[in-house]
Amino acid sequence: MPSVIVIGGGLAGLSAAAALGAAGFRVTVFEARPFLGGRATSFPLSPSDETPELIDNCQHVLLRCCVNLLDFYRRLGVRDRIRFYREFYFIEPGGRLSTLRRGRLPAPLHFTESFARMRFLSTGDKLAIARGLMALRRERNRRKDLDRISMLDWLLEKRQTPRAIERFWRQVLVSAINEDLDRMAARHGFQVFWLGFLASSDGYEMGVPAIPLGELYRAEQWRGVGDVSLRLRTPVEQIDEAGIVAAGERHTADAYICALPFERLAPLGLPAPAFEHSPITGIHLWFDRPVTGLPHATLLDRTLQWMFNKSEGRYLQLVVSASRELSARSRGEIIALALAELAEFFPLVRQAKLEKAHVIKEMRATFSAAPGAEELRPPAATGRPDLFLAGDWTRSGWPGTMEGAVRSGYLAAEAVARANGCPASFLLPDIA
Repeated sequence: MPSVIVIGGGLAGLSAAAALGAAGFRVTVFEARPFLGGRATSFPLSPSDETPELIDNCQHVLLRCCVNLLDFYRRLGVRDRIRFYREFYFIEPGGRLSTLRRGRLPAPLHFTESFARMRFLSTGDKLAIARGLMALRRERNRRKDLDRISMLDWLLEKRQTPRAIERFWRQVLVSAINEDLDRMAARHGFQVFWLGFLASSDGYEMGVPAIPLGELYRAEQWRGVGDVSLRLRTPVEQIDEAGIVAAGERHTADAYICALPFERLAPLGLPAPAFEHSPITGIHLWFDRPVTGLPHATLLDRTLQWMFNKSEGRYLQLVVSASRELSARSRGEIIALALAELAEFFPLVRQAKLEKAHVIKEMRATFSAAPGAEELRPPAATGRPDLFLAGDWTRSGWPGTMEGAVRSGYLAAEAVARANGCPASFLLPDIA
């Protein structure tokens, strides 16, 4: 079978490698870092420790509708390491809790019962949201301008109340797409709500890895995938028509998949789209005692957006998506802000002692899914018959998510298979 070199060991490159390896191709993955996963990975908090604690660079979650990401986990044999939750917890400052879960009615009415009981929204807010969801369902295949207008433009057009925008639409979408509503193409907001909340009764269920992200892709998981070799600590320095140069050595193959972030293309002599980045900030806090029993929660009206209970209520990970306002703040300022805000939701924080803390700013977390950006996203095929692109920034059909990254990897793998005379299908269709 033909040989393939994959450049980049993030989800896009790994999913392409897994698909092609299972189809009989000989695949070699080159990754500059000593671990796999790209921006969805984990690393040792204190590398010098004998048994260092692994932490995720940021809490990454998925929804049940992310069918290609789940298929990739199945290929690696780690699908059972994803724990799914059927409840979303919304907490207001002061601690009042509302829970969103599906009820007895069929989709798209499956949230009707719990939505009616959510206390952080007024009756007027709920009626506005209901009108908005009906309009979204009606317009998703009819409107031709959803790539050109922002999600905020659309929400204002649909007369959403300020509270509905801030506490519902923004709270869900900024975390899902890692962009502010006024910077986000409406197309992507439609996609999240259609696939995650309206098309099926279980598409919204949130999956959280039960092990550190990096453990999902460790070398042992690749034994059953096929002829896939992993070359860590081997940065690619050059891509040309004669092959690639990695760590000073030239390597050749029948096909090449470049699965690097878009900002890495220009130094290698490849054309790069003019995207902006959107950052994510992850805040890890370890306390001397439990401060909450909730497994996770979305935090309303503050800078912090999500809390994930990583261990017994004592180790929490907090996430702020599209975190531009935190970019210039120091580590100490961010930790102080997190503690102050967290105490408004979980009063036990005031009685607990902070044992340690860690802040991770992913300044280049995703490309900005702005209006007009969709037409700039390139397909897998390039001008060279043996060179293909993958990455969450390519034309995957999804925004810059883990699902989008895996979709791009599968699309690149399909393009490689076609180009080498052995067409195959890897990409799974959306649930609706």
